[in-house]
Amino acid sequence: MLSFIFFFLLILPNSCYANAEVNVLMEIKASLDPENKHLTSWSETADPCGGSFLGVACNQYLKVANISLQGKGLTGKLPPAISGLKCLSGLYLHYNLLTGEIPKEISALTELSELYLNVNNLTGEIPQEIGNMANLEVIELCCNQLNGSIPPELGSLKKLNVLALQHNRLTGEIPRTLGGLVTLKRLDLSFNQLLGPIPVAMVKVSRLEFFDVQNNTLSGFVPTGLKRLKDRFSYKNNRDLCGASAFAELRPCTELDVAMINQLEPFTPAPNTTISENIPQSANVLPRCQQPHCTNSSNLRRVGVIAGIVAVIAALTVTAFIAVFIHRRRKQKIWSKSETPEHRFSMQESAKKSGDSACAWDPTQKSPKNCGFCIESQSLQSFNLEEIESATRYFSDANLLGRSKFSAVYKGVLRDRSVVAIKSVSVTSCKADEAEFTKGLSMLTSLKHENLARLRGFCCSKGRGECFLVYDFASKGNLSEYVDVEDGRSSHVLDWPKRVTIINGIAKGLAYLHRSDTEKSGMIHRNISMEKILIDQQYNPLITDAGLLKLLADDIVFSALKVSAALGYMAPEYITTGKFTEKSDVYAFGVVVLQILSGKSNITGSIRAAAADRRFNDFIDENLEGKYSESEADKLAKIGVICVDEVPENRLTMEAVILELTNSI
Repeated sequence: MLSFIFFFLLILPNSCYANAEVNVLMEIKASLDPENKHLTSWSETADPCGGSFLGVACNQYLKVANISLQGKGLTGKLPPAISGLKCLSGLYLHYNLLTGEIPKEISALTELSELYLNVNNLTGEIPQEIGNMANLEVIELCCNQLNGSIPPELGSLKKLNVLALQHNRLTGEIPRTLGGLVTLKRLDLSFNQLLGPIPVAMVKVSRLEFFDVQNNTLSGFVPTGLKRLKDRFSYKNNRDLCGASAFAELRPCTELDVAMINQLEPFTPAPNTTISENIPQSANVLPRCQQPHCTNSSNLRRVGVIAGIVAVIAALTVTAFIAVFIHRRRKQKIWSKSETPEHRFSMQESAKKSGDSACAWDPTQKSPKNCGFCIESQSLQSFNLEEIESATRYFSDANLLGRSKFSAVYKGVLRDRSVVAIKSVSVTSCKADEAEFTKGLSMLTSLKHENLARLRGFCCSKGRGECFLVYDFASKGNLSEYVDVEDGRSSHVLDWPKRVTIINGIAKGLAYLHRSDTEKSGMIHRNISMEKILIDQQYNPLITDAGLLKLLADDIVFSALKVSAALGYMAPEYITTGKFTEKSDVYAFGVVVLQILSGKSNITGSIRAAAADRRFNDFIDENLEGKYSESEADKLAKIGVICVDEVPENRLTMEAVILELTNSI
């Protein structure tokens, strides 16, 4: 009897799905995809948390927590029925063809933290009821056909980080209440028809990093305090704006302008916009979406009966129930699947606690209340998810540079026109232990050398369940593109000086990694290969993925190393010891040297023998047509052969390699 009660309690969330959320999802499907072209996997008989519902993710209590349907070609409307998913924390419907208005019923989603409806054909006004959604951190409504004024009620959203309303048809004044958004970092109101002054209160938003009001019909005095944003404050094409000398592009303000600004009422926040700074982070009252039982009215009678039974046998069952409950919390993950690898979204294992808006997967804790955006770092540039998506044209296949089992790399163009490579890694591929992840991230950000790919930024998106590493772009691809060159690809044949330069650069980069000094401790790359060496515009090599394995889960690392072993880069001693040393990297470096010299990806025994005997005609790349230095080839072949010696102690150190290269080449 007791075990039956436990079982009934544990399956209760599933019964809630069957009776409530499945029906809601089917209503949403009918509205978003009226022709049933894109959401065919959504079925009344399927389990939304079983992986069959495209783009649907569930939390650990088996309630729908995330809908990710961006870029799916949806042509319908956002229905009021969306309000039935009470535990929804992320709604991503951007890059579709949705029409109609944003339903005011969306305000019932009080757990929602990220709302992405940008790049659709939505019309109508922004519902003022959105101001009641206290957990919102991101509102992305840009690139639609929204009209009307910006609701002053948005000033009540005290967790809001980003408000993006650009490229719409909004009119009226910028609400002064927005000056009360203490956590706001990004505000984009550009390309609308807004009028009136820029509220002086915006100066008080101390965390504001980006403010764009260009291409409106604004007038009056531009608050001088906004000058602190430098080029991150854009105000062009507002003919009636005036400003102090700090804004050289603006006309000087007249006495009339000053008189008008003096008549403005001082900013006072709305009565319901205060924040208590004393709410304990360990508050023990869980939001409804983190309680183990459903709260649907249709189930209240059943819950009451169960509660009575539990009360009678509480003394006997409480310990066992808690043990089972904790076990389930640890094992269940928020997750979802989609039909293609690039749209596979995983969410973090832990749910948010009441009063704590920092996401569970926020390893640096530098940016609380900003889970959808990049973690801040003094040495890294700050990006947000919108910038990442915009840079990659929403991760289009045309921008895809490569894909592995755990990551994808895209070419991107940032707003400053700089070109970058963006590596996307799912959260489930990263270390679950926060301390270990933070250690790996610190190592990544500390690496600075001319022959290492430079990490520009790190972005962690709670909603997408992905982290993004933003690197400088290497325009000439990776080194694997320059081996096994056949006729017709003469542009990929490296001449001799380039090969020497590349070998030198790789050696310097590895020596830097191995070296321990006051700024960093020495590290082992563990996964050197041709694919991990990028080539920039000047044909300098850039070692990538240095330190990356420190971020990844053990099974992902093992999978990557199996690939490395299959390609011949794994040192033979690893098979017996299972350990990596600096000499393991040296072995892989030796393989790369022989690949560069021979122009072959497969270094056979005959190539090694020819290199050892200096039989140049038998192993130097024939595409060079004899145009190489025999003395340099002799030295490089010797270095390559010594580095791939089966006995680790016989191999050179990278410092010794540098010395040999310096003295001979």
